[in-house]
Amino acid sequence: MTFSTADASSNHHLLRAELETLTTEAFRPELSQIDRLSTLEIAKIMNAEDATVPTAVATQLPRIAAAIDAVAERMSRGGRLIYAGAGTAGRLGVLDASECPPTFNTDPSEVVGLIAGGPSAMVTSVEGAEDSKELAEADLKELSLTPDDTVVGVSASGRTPYAVGAVEHARVRGALTIGLSCNAHSALAAAAEHGIEIVVGPELLTGSTRLKAGTAQKLVLNMLSTITMIRLGKTYGNLMVDVRASNEKLRARSRRIVALATGASDEEIEQALAATDGEVKNAILTILGGVDGPTAARLLEESDGHLRAALAASTG
Repeated sequence: MTFSTADASSNHHLLRAELETLTTEAFRPELSQIDRLSTLEIAKIMNAEDATVPTAVATQLPRIAAAIDAVAERMSRGGRLIYAGAGTAGRLGVLDASECPPTFNTDPSEVVGLIAGGPSAMVTSVEGAEDSKELAEADLKELSLTPDDTVVGVSASGRTPYAVGAVEHARVRGALTIGLSCNAHSALAAAAEHGIEIVVGPELLTGSTRLKAGTAQKLVLNMLSTITMIRLGKTYGNLMVDVRASNEKLRARSRRIVALATGASDEEIEQALAATDGEVKNAILTILGGVDGPTAARLLEESDGHLRAALAASTG
């Protein structure tokens, strides 16, 4: 099938009309002279704009919490958390996914970030990638979705075909679906079981959704991954007891975490880490529960990795 210049013009006209209905694309005439202000004045305006984002997120906390509980339930059965987006939204998903292995000792396959156009789109725009629902479907087919998986479509506009297509395909496959956008009544939220719409209003620079919309998406993605991991027992209180000590800084942090959790001496901590192959959670259990390394490993396995439950079993 071929498209004429008239077809292209018609499509552009329709898209322009659609964009003009979106809050994230709205023009703010009161900022039309912003380039004539001093740097400090612009910085103050931008800072004040950013300060409104947490309030917008707060209005959606019940929806966010419900989504997290659903994600955690599925991940406890071996499911995966998969983000899908284009441009800034896609990059934020990839960023959140990439930070889970060192923070929570997850396997890279457990939290996955998909960006329209593939890995190269992290640093270079891939023309047309965001406009393809089929591309999203193809990317997800490679992951062989199951009903225990969760797919989070991320799109500031809430209309990006790649994000909407990802959610639509995931829902057909029986996976849990979440739609995260920054416009009310979005197609993305409507397509998902859990629609989360953080309406942050028009941007400082018209249509630049890497600003407030991007900040809002980052805050929500932080919640989705972090609170899910708390629910899965990846923390003990506010300590990252599943941290992966892959460098000197993290090795030092591991010892500090054991110290904060147990109050043990440096010698006791070194002995506990040596007895548990450097596993922080296991080391804490050997100290607080008074058990050896193999017993700590067994108790944690029996409690699905929840340190509090393993401690209760060790002293019960």
